Amino acid sequence: MQKTILKNYAKLIARMGVNVQKGQDVLITADIEQADFVLLVAEECYRAGARRVFPEWTCQPLSRLQAEERSPEQLARLLPWEEESLKRQARALPAHIYIKSDDPDGMRGIDAGKYAAAMRERSARIKPYRDERENKDRWCIAAAAGAAWAKKVFPREKSGASAVEKLWRAILSASRAEGNPIANWVAHNKELAARCAFLNGLGLTALEYKSGNGTDFRVGLMKEGTFLGGEETTLSGVPFNPNIPSEEVFTSPKRGEAEGIVYSSKPLSYQGQLIRNFSVRFEGGRAVEVHASQGEAVLKKMIAMDEGAAYLGECALVPYDSPISNAKVLFYNTLFDENAACHLAFGRGFTNCVRDYGRYTDEQLKALGVNDSMIHVDFMIGTDDLEIAGVTDTGARIPLFKDGNWAFEVK
Repeated sequence: MQKTILKNYAKLIARMGVNVQKGQDVLITADIEQADFVLLVAEECYRAGARRVFPEWTCQPLSRLQAEERSPEQLARLLPWEEESLKRQARALPAHIYIKSDDPDGMRGIDAGKYAAAMRERSARIKPYRDERENKDRWCIAAAAGAAWAKKVFPREKSGASAVEKLWRAILSASRAEGNPIANWVAHNKELAARCAFLNGLGLTALEYKSGNGTDFRVGLMKEGTFLGGEETTLSGVPFNPNIPSEEVFTSPKRGEAEGIVYSSKPLSYQGQLIRNFSVRFEGGRAVEVHASQGEAVLKKMIAMDEGAAYLGECALVPYDSPISNAKVLFYNTLFDENAACHLAFGRGFTNCVRDYGRYTDEQLKALGVNDSMIHVDFMIGTDDLEIAGVTDTGARIPLFKDGNWAFEVK
């Protein structure tokens, strides 16, 4: 991949993604395989005015080895230096860039029960620090082409290098990083904002989903809830784009109001393990029954991570004719696949989906219906025949999606 193109992508992440401010620290979490690309991102962060850029390196094969060889107690432990780092982040609020490139099935075969129990304890210890940063810090999740991931997406490529090159092209296209990435995102954010404004003016109290694969589902919405999409802002008013790419318009539903069944339309990669062809049945807002052709045990462990894990934290609307969907590439990566299909998410809701959320305490936000959990896991349910109706506060049903796409236009 040409370096000039990757530099433009790195600039997009630094400028539009986390929107680095002058004198700010930046933390970049990435696999050691991506050292060259991290260097490009770091350079762009410094050009944007960063004071210091810190790398936080990961290595999936090492993570797998640790999961196999260490005890649950060792895996769950939060070391003193890790806790000090989390405390510092909560105070300093560095911009945080996550570069995803792992093998989507790289942890397959590990002891799911042992790993889930360890991650549950570890996540519970990390959660207070994450909650302290909520809506205050700026973060961006983006991707880089990893060798094992590329082979998964393009198994017919003759060489690993050609698979990586092809995955890079797919990532850049999906991320609107070709041509003038900054201008592309300014226009894209404007269109997403117009859709949010239309939806927020309808007075919706529920969404109803139906598709030919068996999905028949209704979810309640908060009276104080709003739809967001693309660019967001911190409590202090600084804009950023948390996901590159992003095609979704989303909201957090009202906890306890979800009934019916949904069927997955794409595989889900969760903690390096694939879950395929699954269904989820909801009663009283909670997932009470799940089935999967692969990874069912992982799915069951996931929704048992804590008390809120089996409830929904997000409803996201994405047209079937989105650019990522039309590319006909299955990424096996939620960052991309969720932007090719309507999706839901188990676990933590977004407090900034409540109108004037800064006026409320955490407990008040929970009382309004925002779900709380240590996890937030998106799963795709969008199909080419999906229909979604919005139910208003007067009982009217307004078509929002027809044949998998938006049923309304915006200017």
